Amino acid sequence: MSEPMFERVALIGLGLIGSSLSHAIRRGGIARSISGHAQSAKTRDTALRLGLADSVYATAAEAARDADLIVLCAPVGVCGKLAQEMAPAMRPGAIVTDVGSVKGAIVREVGPHLPQ
Repeated sequence: MSEPMFERVALIGLGLIGSSLSHAIRRGGIARSISGHAQSAKTRDTALRLGLADSVYATAAEAARDADLIVLCAPVGVCGKLAQEMAPAMRPGAIVTDVGSVKGAIVREVGPHLPQ
């Protein structure tokens, strides 16, 4: 088996899209570990029980810590707030992407909070 592309992927949001990404990452062997963020304790428990992530956190900052790839899987309207929260915890060189349906709004809201 080939080496994973990423040591750690953080999925910020574990709803339908985040959980689908988790399955694809696991199936493809793309990361050694997956961390996740969900606000709801029930969702965090379910995500762990289903094996969607190796660790699931109540804050985006905790989930993003030490991740090589961070995927924002949350509604476009909250991505700026999530980026602001996780920016101080991000490792240098981390890749940040999103699954939002629009890009202009995400770039405007998220970009200013990310380290350069």
